Amino acid sequence: MTTQPMYQGPRAGMRPGGEPDQALPPQRRKARPGFGLRGPRRDRHGLSARQLDSMSLPLGDDGVVSGIDEAGNPAVLGLFRPAQLDVVVIGSVWTAQVLALRAVGTGARVAVESARPQVWTPLAQAAGGGQQCMTVHDVKELPSQGPTVSSPVLVVRDCGTYPPRSRLAKAPWQAVLTLLPFLGPQAPRLLGEAGLVGIQRVSPQEAEILAKVLRLTREEAAALPALGDGVMLWGTPQHRQFVLVQPTDAEVGLLGEARRID
Repeated sequence: MTTQPMYQGPRAGMRPGGEPDQALPPQRRKARPGFGLRGPRRDRHGLSARQLDSMSLPLGDDGVVSGIDEAGNPAVLGLFRPAQLDVVVIGSVWTAQVLALRAVGTGARVAVESARPQVWTPLAQAAGGGQQCMTVHDVKELPSQGPTVSSPVLVVRDCGTYPPRSRLAKAPWQAVLTLLPFLGPQAPRLLGEAGLVGIQRVSPQEAEILAKVLRLTREEAAALPALGDGVMLWGTPQHRQFVLVQPTDAEVGLLGEARRID
């Protein structure tokens, strides 16, 4: 395939009449208002159609890195979308705090609704570096956060095994993460409404319930009671993946090593 060169006007370095611009004495060179004298020109860079086809850019999903997958590649959670995403994590507060810190690292704001504010307040004070990017609120006292595409919000609901219904209105560019330390009576409803579920180690009885509610394979359900402290099964209705959470040195300094029980 051949391409026709676009017309580019007079040849670089030539005046419209064919006279070399740089050959003129300084007093005859035409000045351009605001730009001074016309300087030397260079040929434009261009690619043929074949060269353009050979170019590629390493593009991938954007979001919060939850860990690494079985192949050693980053596992990314796309939390912030034009429609609200509801997330359920069955695990430790350590895991929820790591995700909250990493969400702050992407530029999101984090609002925590918790029955144990003493666990979250030190993290909120350390996360912002002087800026209020993480706030902590008592249960049922979380105000509207006003998320936007340029200022998304992660809401973390750490309200125990029996969390009350959220009073927060659904909003675009907002993700609501409900943390469940163990399965309770409300777990099937929450799991059924969630668009994303993260599971740390659970008991064999809980694994059986999760297998039915989430339609896990026999192998996935059998693996849940034996997961290491830093391993999670993340799943959507269409896809599931085991992920290893590898905390950074800064995260270890703030939160300690990965754990399942707080």
